[in-house]
Amino acid sequence: MSYVLSDPTLERHFKGHRDNVTSVDFSCNMKQIATGSMDSCVMIWNMKPQMRAYRFDGHKDAVLSVQFSPSGHLVASASRDKTVRLWVPSMKAESTAFRAHTATVRSVNFSGDGQSLVTASDDKTIKVWTVHRQKFLFSLNRHINWVRCAKFSPDDRLIVSSSDDKTIKLWDKNSRECIHSFYEHAGYANQVDFHPSGTCIAAASTDNSVKVWDIRSHKMLQHYQVHSGVVNSLSFHPAGNFLITASSDSTMKILDLVEGKLLYTLHGHQGPVTCVAFSRTGEYFASGGSDEQVMVWKTNFDGADCTDGVRLQHKTTSSSQAPQANSTAYPPFNSHPSLLRSQASELSEHFNGQDSHAAAHAQSGSHSHSRATHSLTYRNPSSISSSTHQTQTQGSSQHQPRVQAQASDEGVPPGLASTLEHIIGQLDILTQISLTSSTAVLPPLPQVSLRGFCEPSLGCVSSGGGT
Repeated sequence: MSYVLSDPTLERHFKGHRDNVTSVDFSCNMKQIATGSMDSCVMIWNMKPQMRAYRFDGHKDAVLSVQFSPSGHLVASASRDKTVRLWVPSMKAESTAFRAHTATVRSVNFSGDGQSLVTASDDKTIKVWTVHRQKFLFSLNRHINWVRCAKFSPDDRLIVSSSDDKTIKLWDKNSRECIHSFYEHAGYANQVDFHPSGTCIAAASTDNSVKVWDIRSHKMLQHYQVHSGVVNSLSFHPAGNFLITASSDSTMKILDLVEGKLLYTLHGHQGPVTCVAFSRTGEYFASGGSDEQVMVWKTNFDGADCTDGVRLQHKTTSSSQAPQANSTAYPPFNSHPSLLRSQASELSEHFNGQDSHAAAHAQSGSHSHSRATHSLTYRNPSSISSSTHQTQTQGSSQHQPRVQAQASDEGVPPGLASTLEHIIGQLDILTQISLTSSTAVLPPLPQVSLRGFCEPSLGCVSSGGGT
């Protein structure tokens, strides 16, 4: 079932931190946003324009990670001062602190039930704590360099961690054993996260790449070379079909994981984009940068249908545009048989025998069509006062946030264009596209609940295209 994606739009623009913004997270009710900064402060921003922001002072050094608890009643922050703090996100700024590690704490993450915390540190360890009493439970000690990030899986049974030792490790929470190590030969992962299905992980790497790995077959599913700078942060859309990335090249990228394509390049920050996160519903995402700015964007993915179960396409992506990268094209995963049966009858009348023609067109499309890019420049948001201690929301008059949607000129005869646009986005479900590859077909990823496809009328092309 096809749908139309509208371009993301900049909704709010916050100014209040006095140094690089390092981390950003939404509350579950979308009323607040928490950010951490190198200025040693935690800021709580209210989405309602008339509500003031809160500045929490307590850490004695840079705050490197913040996260709301699942209930939204607490905010955890990790700092270079070796402590973790738990804040009540209200005007009173009540907090408790505990000495979590013997070195900088890089990452803090709540378990799905809100009862546990996992922290990662430059002391090379990962530690798990209870939230209620901040009681230490156990430590994971197999890394041999700084640990940048550690996160629970959606079902809380696993932990994933990334380290400067160029490994990404999967841990069994119950046995406390490392069950697999993924190796990053060209760099290390600044951040890792689980796909909402829990079946794969994504890594934002210092080698400018984004990789998606299957955690059971231990195979790489997708490899994106779309940034020209270090990838600092990433976040999965809650439906699992989109991934947003933030890079030191001053851009964010929105990737369509179902099609294995780059959808949008977003400009707005001056300098490196250091953090990015989707809201709990996926309706918004927020970004922070070295320019001390916090931006809130509306995804405008509302027209997408989340009800169909489809598969992550198994593709390695690159582009003939800068930045260029050598890559291998892997065959896509086959569609789920039950999904094929349910949609085949619905669409058979529409296809009228054209699917073989369209399949051939889709197979060659990513290699043969020319590429173009169009930009949209948004009006500056109005200036809104929204903080205490002379902290204010600023209009982005000094910025010109832009969204570049990946576009293509297929050269299709006008009479066929509308029909082809309707069906091309569904071909990866209804047909197996054979791509030339010397690599064996890897085991398919089990069915997960993802949204559908990019509407071809947007002109989406093979991901990896730069700006």
